[in-house]
Amino acid sequence: MKKLLPFILIVLLSCGEKKSQYPQVVISTSMGDIEAELYPEKAPKTVAAFLHYIDSGYYKDAVFYRVVMQEGMSAALNTGIIQGGIWESQKLNLPGIPHESTQLSKLSHTNGTLSLARTAPGTANSEFFICIGDQTQYDYGNNGVGDKQGYAAFGKVTKGMDVVRMIQQQPVNGDQLIKKVAIKNIERN
Repeated sequence: MKKLLPFILIVLLSCGEKKSQYPQVVISTSMGDIEAELYPEKAPKTVAAFLHYIDSGYYKDAVFYRVVMQEGMSAALNTGIIQGGIWESQKLNLPGIPHESTQLSKLSHTNGTLSLARTAPGTANSEFFICIGDQTQYDYGNNGVGDKQGYAAFGKVTKGMDVVRMIQQQPVNGDQLIKKVAIKNIERN
């Protein structure tokens, strides 16, 4: 019985682990890992495309290159976004993803939200951003985007917001990171 006790404890402990109902991803960066869950029932086309890019290896050797911060706030309390993707590292001609606005998904750009960057509705593809603090101006109908269509939120950081904040606090020239932060890879967890 003493020999079985460690095995029984492992089985009991693993049974107690709660598995998320949502797809999980890990964004491995040179500054640490960011874990997130994705919401395919709310943004199915966006999540399907993002997972396809992950599975295809497009995010291997990508970068975080852009930071938006609120002026006049201390670094520790600052809000904004960090943006990353592959457009600088891999010149791929990816098709645009049909725009799933927050009006459709019922998601909002709150702290930790993952969303797709775009120029016009239907042009988003591999570039994404993570919200630091609530950024509801990027929701449908608000003034954060000229066309008021907002951005396509599709997931949320579950662990690693400290890494997101470290990336945000790196030196910038305007809104561009002086030294880009490497995304070693993004993988399903």
